[in-house]
Amino acid sequence: MKRILILLPFLLWSLSLFAARIDTVAVFSPGMQRDIPAVVVVPDAAAAGQRLPVLYLLHGYGGSHLAWLKVTDLRPLADGFGMIFVCPDGENSWYWDSPLDPRSQFETFVSKELVDWVDARYPTIPAREGRAITGLSMGGHGALWIALRHKERFGAAGATSGGVDIRPFPDAWEMKRQLGERDEYPERWDAHTVIEQVDSLKNGDLALIFDCGYEDFFYGVNLALHDKLLKRGVGHDFQVRPGGHDATYWATSLPSQLVFFHRYFRTHPVQ
Repeated sequence: MKRILILLPFLLWSLSLFAARIDTVAVFSPGMQRDIPAVVVVPDAAAAGQRLPVLYLLHGYGGSHLAWLKVTDLRPLADGFGMIFVCPDGENSWYWDSPLDPRSQFETFVSKELVDWVDARYPTIPAREGRAITGLSMGGHGALWIALRHKERFGAAGATSGGVDIRPFPDAWEMKRQLGERDEYPERWDAHTVIEQVDSLKNGDLALIFDCGYEDFFYGVNLALHDKLLKRGVGHDFQVRPGGHDATYWATSLPSQLVFFHRYFRTHPVQ
């Protein structure tokens, strides 16, 4: 009995580390006329009726709504930073509204349909000041793409190992299934890459953070995005560290980005 009494506080402490719950949901998309799976990580603070900010986490090519759960345990991060995490399945869409495939309209899904669905069912802060979006690889492209085009919905955005300029990779990752061949539609490819979208961005429009490992094949395009933002006078955080395009790097990157988003939410209360 004495041994059980000694172990009980430790077990209760261990359980408290994982107080956040994980909901696996299906979100109907009116635009695509089908259900899209998603994971919602809900901190323990939500059970007390507290309204919380939301971070949308987008996965990379070949991933799914479960991808971020495989990168790291999101539950202690959700509790520690006091954020709801939403991880939708973006298939291999690159998070565009494809001009070729009416069943691949993931810009509209994430920016409008999913946000509205989450706000209607969870204790969120239903304003741009209470929303951020980030992602890895293809999801990094998607997060910045969506935030830059929907600044009325998201106040902060990021990317880790993001494909922020797709044009150097015209035959990779099924992008031409969404956009057509680059040689045939060069203007369309220009219009659908993140680095060209920043031409409409003014300093202060978004709180921005992105990072990339030195050994990553996307390092060059991330450096180019950083240089372009500097030339335009757009404030942002750009972080580089050793690492490649892998889960080990992303698991290290996410907590650093969470500090940035937590600071944004604290300093931008809803008016």
